[in-house]
Amino acid sequence: MVGKRTSFAPEILLPLERAPGRRPRTQIEERLRTAIRAGTLSPGTALPSTRLLAGDLGLSRGVVVEAYAQLVAEGYLEARGGSVTRVAAHARQGASVGADAKEAVRPRYNFRPGAPDPSLFPRGEWIASVRAALRDAPDAALGYGDARGPAPLRTALAGYLGRVRGVVADSERIVICTGFTQGLVLLGHVLRALGMDCVAVEDPSHPEQRLLIEHAGMRTIPVAVDGDGIRVDELVRGEARAVLVTPAHQFPLGVVLAPARRAALLAWARDRKALVLEDDYDAEYRYDRAPIGALQGVAPEQVLYAGSASKMLAPALRLGWLVLPAGLVDAVAAIKYRSDLGSPAIEGLAFAHFLGSGGLDRHLRRVRPRYRARRDALVAALGRHIPAARVRGIAAGLHALVELPAGCDERALVAEAARHGIGIYGVSTYHASGIAAQPALVLGYAALPEPAIEAGIAELGRLISAG
Repeated sequence: MVGKRTSFAPEILLPLERAPGRRPRTQIEERLRTAIRAGTLSPGTALPSTRLLAGDLGLSRGVVVEAYAQLVAEGYLEARGGSVTRVAAHARQGASVGADAKEAVRPRYNFRPGAPDPSLFPRGEWIASVRAALRDAPDAALGYGDARGPAPLRTALAGYLGRVRGVVADSERIVICTGFTQGLVLLGHVLRALGMDCVAVEDPSHPEQRLLIEHAGMRTIPVAVDGDGIRVDELVRGEARAVLVTPAHQFPLGVVLAPARRAALLAWARDRKALVLEDDYDAEYRYDRAPIGALQGVAPEQVLYAGSASKMLAPALRLGWLVLPAGLVDAVAAIKYRSDLGSPAIEGLAFAHFLGSGGLDRHLRRVRPRYRARRDALVAALGRHIPAARVRGIAAGLHALVELPAGCDERALVAEAARHGIGIYGVSTYHASGIAAQPALVLGYAALPEPAIEAGIAELGRLISAG
């Protein structure tokens, strides 16, 4: 048993082999990974300090520091300043570690697109906002309220969206929902009630969004996307009277809807009396210049604006919003009421305080440089380890599109990388046909620290070279 027996110093059994070629750091990492995977060390378990463990093992502290840092990068451990290092809350446990284990390996390096870094969530400021919301809220605010959401939140959002995104946002035309997912479902039901039986979607786009629209009883019609955004000429030839677009940063290709296309799209909406559903999902993150304003600000009666806190703060908040044309507010609010009687009020009031106190502005100013540095690290690592790959799209958001070298089998690479503990995502899965003209990967970088990005891309490069 390592560690001194005190009431506050955690202990773990960590035997090391003193044999030539068996590096102590590697052994520490292997022993801890095995214990976490097997459930011997459960999520939340505190580990000895690096100084204490190094002393008990007779090693330099730097060896233990490096081992802990590697496991933090891989997601097995989590460490916060001023606190002990613990087994990560989401760490894999209970899995067989034998040579014949059949289950998939938990990604050591997960390049999942669209995922923010949860460790950057502003816990202290959020706690202060929750306290302020509970302190100031009248008793009536804790009962059943307006299905559109708490009035203070809708007012705060109207001001923020108008100031930051150029949205024409009257608080009376905002409906709060549990993330963009619910917002899209609500819109699907309203559009169907208006006699629309199909929605055009960008191709490629997120398959989950297509499923949600179809779940609401409507068909989806794929419309191609090129370097200037959605092909409005194809949209004009189609039958749809509603279209879902990501104009600020197209997912997954990473392009911006060009000015001529924006004008053509709005002209299509006016001429056909159609509706544009604008998903503004990560427009806050533009690294090469100021972001373009929302499409809704130009035509608020033709464009339904949707946003959420998932990419700005954390998906766990389940907090989203719709800014609607005047004629659709009552219909959306009625369906929202029948669905769940309204979104959680306490979280909504806390977010209102967070917005009003400048908390969100401060948070975004802190995280933008971090995410930009991680994108830069990804681009640099690709240049070193996969020089034939090409990064496409603008410098923005939480993901990058990476075209693979000629002759590379996208699906085979994704499967092989998974077997080696690297989570990568092929662009073909985002196409309606399941086939992409050019093999490519959609790589998220925001949730990975720079050392993990470098290590994961280096290993991916080795797999490509060996293939």
